[in-house]
Formats: sequence, structure tokens, C-alpha cells
Amino acid sequence: MKSYTIEEIGSLVNGIVVGESAQKFTGLEQIAKASAAQITFIGNRKYAAMWADSNAGAAIVNENIAIEPDANRALVRVKNADLAMAKLLEVFAPQAPHLGSEAIHPTATIASSVKIGEGVKIGAGCYVGEDVVLGKGVVLYPNVSIFDETTIGDQTIVWSGTVIRERSVIGSHCIFHNNVSIGADGFGYRPSEDGKGLVKIPHIGNVVIGNGVEIGANSCVDRGKFSSTILGDGCKIDNLVQIAHNCVLGKCCIMAGSSGLAGSVTLGDGVMIGGSASIKDHTTIHSGAVVGAGSGVLADVPAGKTVLGYPATDSREKLKQWVALRKLGRS
Repeated sequence: MKSYTIEEIGSLVNGIVVGESAQKFTGLEQIAKASAAQITFIGNRKYAAMWADSNAGAAIVNENIAIEPDANRALVRVKNADLAMAKLLEVFAPQAPHLGSEAIHPTATIASSVKIGEGVKIGAGCYVGEDVVLGKGVVLYPNVSIFDETTIGDQTIVWSGTVIRERSVIGSHCIFHNNVSIGADGFGYRPSEDGKGLVKIPHIGNVVIGNGVEIGANSCVDRGKFSSTILGDGCKIDNLVQIAHNCVLGKCCIMAGSSGLAGSVTLGDGVMIGGSASIKDHTTIHSGAVVGAGSGVLADVPAGKTVLGYPATDSREKLKQWVALRKLGRS
């Protein structure tokens, strides 16, 4: 079991230790549940009052929060407790599941034309199709399917159940969690000429994903109708997110759970989409804009703007409308 002194913890997070503790710390926990051998975090003043009743042996604390250590319970003051917590979570993280001593499990099906980089691990039951390229250190956990002519960059990790369809281009240092779907057909139909059915519109493009992209479990990125659906470097996609055909995401966009983009939506750099928000097709949300949770975006959003509600409008204006409606209900 990993264990660290308070001085070692302070060094790991580049913080200042205040107080003393002889405790060896073996893990992390939220303030209400932590034990004496665990470290907690106080990044917001509303949690400072809980320190006195907590059993935590130490706390990582924002330097602007007025709180003091007590008997054998130390504090580590840092500029940003959330970022310090992230460092410690990496330190205390358990090892990833072991795929066995063999680089390629004997039950995996690998086409003869596949190019496999140094240090690649392929788990049981995987399928890797013709002319796939796997970069250095790629890890495919059991029951992953990679279809023909796909390229995956160095150090990318693909968890069980994920399907990456043909001709996809995946960058390096990506993480795809369980049951992600990359490159399925887009949702496109038109009424048939006789008016008695629907005609499926073929989607012959692909998906291009940049470096450092993380996609949560059960999320889908559909391929383009003609060209590519694109996710820029550093995008972070939560669970149960839908990204439709021909969408283009800039760098470092964030989409929270159950949100969705209809076809041909464009997001600039650093756009944030709240949970369960929905974005109409062919709209553009410019760089730095924020869409509140549960909102419905029906028109373009200017750079840096925060929108809220259904239909989504300027957040300040929408909040005024809600206050006015509440007052009407009381009259």
C-alpha cells in the first residue's frame, strides 16, 4: 500500500505545510468521510466549517481560505486545491487492469496487414481489421473492435466494448471509455418518392479525432456524410453524449453528460456545453461560449457569451425573465 508523510504530500503538490502530523497517509476522501489516514480537500469556503468535525488527518486547502490546523492534523496550503487534488489522485491511483504477459492475447483476431507499434497491448477477444495502424504503446482492452484503415496514435487507451469504425483517424494520448462508438453512420433519411417510406442517406466520410481527447462511456461520434466529423485536440466528452455527422469541435471543448450536437454543428475553441443541453443542426457556437445545462440552442452563439434556457438566450436576460415569472406566480 502506498503511504506518504505530510512533508512528502506537501512536496508532491508544491504546497506549504502548516502544523504537524506523524500520520502516514494512504489515500484521499471527501471531508465528511475521511479517516485519520486519509487526506481531504477544501477548495471552497463553504466546506471550511466542516474541518472541525472531520476525521481527516490532513487537508489540502486553498491559500485564501482562513482555516487553521489542530492537534496532529496538518494543512497543506496551495494556490488551487482542485489541481493539487488531481496530482494526488494520480499518485494514489491503483494500477490499471493487467492484460497478461503476452502483448497480444491469443484470442484476438488481427489482420495480417495491421501495423503494430512498439509496446502495444491487445486484450482477449479484440478484432483489428485490414490496414489498421496502431501507434506505440496503444492499449486495447478486451473486446474492442477496430475496423479497416483506421489509424490510432501513440499511447491511446481504448476500453472494452468500444467500436471504432473504418477509416477513422485517432490521435495520440486519447482515452475512450467503455462502449464508445466512433464512426457509425450519421442519422440521415429523406421521404421516398412514393411517400410511403424513408430513404437512407449514405454517410461515406469518416471521423478525425485530435490528440489528448477523452470520450466517456456510451458516447457516440458519427462519421461525416461527405468529409469528416472532427474533434480538436484536448476535447473532453462525458458519458452518453451524441456528436452527429459533420460536426467540428475546436480545441479543448467540454461536453457534459447527455448533451448532444445535431448534424453540422461547429464549436470554437474552449466551448463548454452543460449536461442535457441540445444544439440545433448547422449552428455555430463561437470560442469561449458556455451553454447552460438543459438548454436548447437554436441559433448561433457569439464568442464568450453564456446562454441559458429553452430556447437559449443570454444568461443574464434569461435569469431576469425567470425572476419576473416567479413574481407573477406570487401575485
